[in-house]
Amino acid sequence: MEYTGMERRKFARVVHPFLVYYSALGRENELDLTQMKNISMGGALFTTNAYFEKGTNLALRIRLPGSKDPVVPVARVIESRHSSSGIRFYDTRVEFSSINESDKKILAQTLQAHFK
Repeated sequence: MEYTGMERRKFARVVHPFLVYYSALGRENELDLTQMKNISMGGALFTTNAYFEKGTNLALRIRLPGSKDPVVPVARVIESRHSSSGIRFYDTRVEFSSINESDKKILAQTLQAHFK
């Protein structure tokens, strides 16, 4: 059944498999690689191979086309639950809690280009 209620999201989501490296904040030497399921200016959804408690801060390195350097926000875990694609993987939803202005601009331009 399709959801027909009021949209509560502040930002439109773009479904695109951007590459993202992630780790728990402070453990950047333990980066893992995955692909985004979707992303917006406010946060993202991606699959992780580890469960993260709600509120865990993650260091991200998002590779965007046309940008030589990754966008590097800090994100707070909203939810991490078993993925339907396998019992070993987790769909992890995050909200960006810290992102510098230049990265925010690059992200906005990239999402605008992929939202058409």
